[in-house]
Order: sequence, then C-alpha cells, then structure tokens
Amino acid sequence: MKKEAQSEFRALMPRAKAVVITETYPLTFSLMEHILEKSAVKRVAAVMQELNIAGPITVLGESARTAQDAASALGIEVGQIASSLIFQTTEDEVLLIITSGRHRVDTDLVAKSLGYSELGRVDANFVKEFSGFSIGGVSPLGWSNKPDITVIDEALNDYPVVWAAAGHPHGVFPTSYAELIAATSATPMKVGE
Repeated sequence: MKKEAQSEFRALMPRAKAVVITETYPLTFSLMEHILEKSAVKRVAAVMQELNIAGPITVLGESARTAQDAASALGIEVGQIASSLIFQTTEDEVLLIITSGRHRVDTDLVAKSLGYSELGRVDANFVKEFSGFSIGGVSPLGWSNKPDITVIDEALNDYPVVWAAAGHPHGVFPTSYAELIAATSATPMKVGE
C-alpha cells in the first residue's frame, strides 16, 4: 500500500481500549509485552511483512477468544471480526472458513456449496496441531500446515476494515476483505445468515 492509502486505512481503525504496536519495541504496556514474543504471533507478523499487510498487530488488554470479546475491546461492530474456523470435509480435507463475527457458520450451506454431504468439527488438539494456533488466537495467516480449502465470508466485504486474530487471544490485526482474499487465496462464499 502506498503511504497515502496506508494513512487513509489507518484513519478508519479504532484506537479505544487497545494498545497499538508498531515496528518499535518495547511495548508501552509492559504487562502484555510477552505477547509479541510468542512464536505464533511472530509467524503471523513475518507473513504480514512478507505480504505487505500494514497491520499493525494490536495487543488487547482483555482476551479476545470470541468475536464479541474482540469487538468490545476494539470498540467496533462484531461483524468486523474475521474469525478463522477450522472444519474437516468427508474426504478428510482441512477447511478454513474466515467468517464475519455477525453470524454463525451454516455448515450445511457451506458443505452443499463445496459439494460435500457434511462438514466435520475438529477438536482443540487438531486445531493446534494442524494450524499451529490455539483456539481463540487462530489467524488466517501463518499456519504451520496450509489448509486444503479456504473460503471467506462475503459478509466481511460490508466493512472497509476487518480485524483478524494474530496468533494469540490477546493479539489482532486490521486488514480488509480484499487483502485477506489475496493473502489466503480464499474463495468468497455466503457462509451464514
């Protein structure tokens, strides 16, 4: 992004209730400093830098394990939260759904749209083992293993700025629908009502 576009993009980002981290260290909120040193967060930061995603990673004082928690901490609409949910197809393919926090994923709708009879849920151990992230901090970027299929909720396109997990329940970063598609090669799809 050019400097002007970055300035416009950053002007859209809320600042309340969060500590914004730039490229300089240490954090001004020393109790949360360790978050940026976590390997999962470093992985996300490296991919963001590689793909020229401006970010920055924002460390929240409160945990953002749910979309509502993150939205409340950031002072934004819950629909602006891009949650990364993992499922398994009937052919044992790993499916990443990047969904808006404003609704639940309709697994029957997604399965049908992808040509499957159903989608299987995965447990926390599978999520950690496959993605490298713990539930509540699953980022759409920086996975240990690439998902077989990635889809993105078309509802996220309703917002100029969306926020995704940055590898830890206290870490998020701002991005856009288009930037997430480019970064993840996700297929846009209606995933819920």
